[in-house]
Amino acid sequence: MRSATAYRTARDLIAEVTGGHAAPSDIAAGVLADVAALDPRLNCFAHFDPDAVMDQARALDARLAKGEDIGPLAGLPVAIKDLIAMQGAPTAFGSKIMAGNVIDADAPSTARIRAAGAVLLGKSTTSEFGCKAVGDSPLTGITRNPWDLDTTPGGSSAGAAALVASGITPVAMGTDGGGSVRIPASLTGLFAMKAQFGRVPVWPASATASLAHVGPLSRDVRDSALMMGVVSGFDARDPFAVAGPVPDYLGACGRDPRGLRVAYSDTFGYAKPDPEITALCRDAAARLEKLGCIVEDVPHLFDDPVAIWAAEFYAGVGTKLKEALATRRNEIDPGVAKVLDRALAQDLDSYYSKVFERHAFRETVRGIFDTYDVIASPTLPVTAVPVGRDQPVGYEDRSPIDWVYYTYPFNLTGHPAVSINAGFTAAGMPTGLQLVAWPLAEETLFTLAAAMQDADPDKDRRPDLE
Repeated sequence: MRSATAYRTARDLIAEVTGGHAAPSDIAAGVLADVAALDPRLNCFAHFDPDAVMDQARALDARLAKGEDIGPLAGLPVAIKDLIAMQGAPTAFGSKIMAGNVIDADAPSTARIRAAGAVLLGKSTTSEFGCKAVGDSPLTGITRNPWDLDTTPGGSSAGAAALVASGITPVAMGTDGGGSVRIPASLTGLFAMKAQFGRVPVWPASATASLAHVGPLSRDVRDSALMMGVVSGFDARDPFAVAGPVPDYLGACGRDPRGLRVAYSDTFGYAKPDPEITALCRDAAARLEKLGCIVEDVPHLFDDPVAIWAAEFYAGVGTKLKEALATRRNEIDPGVAKVLDRALAQDLDSYYSKVFERHAFRETVRGIFDTYDVIASPTLPVTAVPVGRDQPVGYEDRSPIDWVYYTYPFNLTGHPAVSINAGFTAAGMPTGLQLVAWPLAEETLFTLAAAMQDADPDKDRRPDLE
């Protein structure tokens, strides 16, 4: 039997608290009961302290009893990925070599969530340093997909996706340096937002500082809009942070998407999707037309930028781990170590040639938005990747993350991008549709995604975990 908080939206739980129908401690107790029932099978947490959770909730109870306004996330339990700093909890990056590492501060997103009256539920699991698109690490082991426990929820925001897809929490915070909120969203039937680069400030600096984003995963589009309103905004500690007012993301969810020009591509010109994925995503693109969008099929948008992305992503992580690779290699994920070796072997000329290729690639993508408002594609080429594998069957020629094809291009460009559920395979597994908008146009994505979800007859479908 699940708790009364299971599968509720964030907005519903907050309304229970602000309306006086439930205390934050009631909400927390329900979530903790679901964690106790399900986490032994799912393995969602890198750090979890139920006593600390209840202490936070009771402190909010006391503030409410005094008549205080505790904030827009009143009593909402939110998990923080183990790549994001959270004061009072270790930040181990899914790595044995960082076990017990404590950053004595909150990241900007964590601090804003805390200040908004949320209850910080703990640190959710990640692949080691976010370097794989599946959900396992040497430190925490295998995190499993609620839709099929023999498959991965994806990575690197694995625990966040498993918590939300299982109905334990409405939302969780992840990171995205090559697709790490969009990948698990696709594999678990969720909505995930990678906002414009710098929209949600990142601090302490990421090892992949020119690619890294922080963003929410949720079952409900409007819950992510709520979270984005809390975590967005300038912070001087992030040199890339976007200045200016935070957009009205919730308001955008009620706008009409009619007239939006959408370029739909099955492959971008290079990806190799499973035919069932292609069929589901084409059906989803047809639903965009029913919403009044102008959808055009564009088979080739650009060439595969994976070499550009890998040179930047893995070189950054490899440089951070260079000493550990030499002295504690046996403690590092073998698949991760292999790609870091390759990145560190590139010479300066090779690296900087990729830097300039990245500028050219950005210009190519910018030109697409001279004609279209949105790019749509599959989020992933496959679904239901078995646990214990770094790549799906048939994709062994790709690295532990670059088999994803569709997501990493937009970390190179910084464009806002989301994944929303496109439908279910014959085996009952979800898959995602990726939507990408021009710079700073997250509102457009919320408008389109909310309209899609409102019209989706499967939006309330749940995994069988009983």
